[in-house]
Amino acid sequence: MKREVFLTILVLFIIILIAGFAKGAEICDLDATLVNQDPYPAIPGDYVKLVFQLTGVDNSDCGTVTFKFLQEYPFSLDPGEPNIVKIESGFFLSNYKSFLMIPYKVRVDERALDGENEIEISYSSSKHQDSSSIEKFNISVEGLDTEFEISIKDYKKSSNTLTFEILNIGEHDVEALVVEIPKQETIVIKGSNRNIVGSLDKNEDTTFNFEAIPKNGEIELKIIYNDEINVRRELMEKVLFDSSYFEGRIQDQKSTPFYVYLLITVVVIVGVWYVRKKIKDKKKKNSLTKRR
Repeated sequence: MKREVFLTILVLFIIILIAGFAKGAEICDLDATLVNQDPYPAIPGDYVKLVFQLTGVDNSDCGTVTFKFLQEYPFSLDPGEPNIVKIESGFFLSNYKSFLMIPYKVRVDERALDGENEIEISYSSSKHQDSSSIEKFNISVEGLDTEFEISIKDYKKSSNTLTFEILNIGEHDVEALVVEIPKQETIVIKGSNRNIVGSLDKNEDTTFNFEAIPKNGEIELKIIYNDEINVRRELMEKVLFDSSYFEGRIQDQKSTPFYVYLLITVVVIVGVWYVRKKIKDKKKKNSLTKRR
């Protein structure tokens, strides 16, 4: 009987022990989510407030919980701002949810691109190394970069005048727009390779000229401009030049210069005047002869 009681107690102890181990393996279950971004979308060159929520910190089996903001372009913290938050797990308040709210004031680089930009955080438990995790979240950014559409509008071989047309197809106005043509095999620039265009609002277009000798093929242009927060930006664009589009046009055919027409007119007038004078003089001479 005593042996049966002993075996029963031993089995119950083993069951409780196993259950405890199983529970211990599950109780430290940390999980992070991004619950707020302000403003949305974020603005390059400004701050964005991010609030993360970390669940699972109510269980003391997690030990010391560490949460870290991983600074990577285009997001960073100001110097002196801590990127690590540590807390002893096991706190619990009745009628309150058991999670930790972690806010960060993050600077967005002025050259951040439009769209979704990734941000990384990590969190871990001092008692459970397998609970360490790195997670990525998307932060929406409204970039201030814009796009352009460039074409060749005209080419006059007689004067080596190459005319480009540029259209701002982006969502933002630009200032101090400059276009440069780097050295390349498909075009030889005569004079300055830099043309100051000025301001160009979205959906507007303008033209600019270069004195150049182009060849058939792609021409590369560097576009430099100031965005709406006065950040200097640049990008490269390519445009195709095909000389066949600018050959055999009526406007390019040689015409008689104006001064030739003027000279002919003068000669005709003088000739008419001279002939009329000769006729008049002859009539006058004949009239005098008859009177005699």
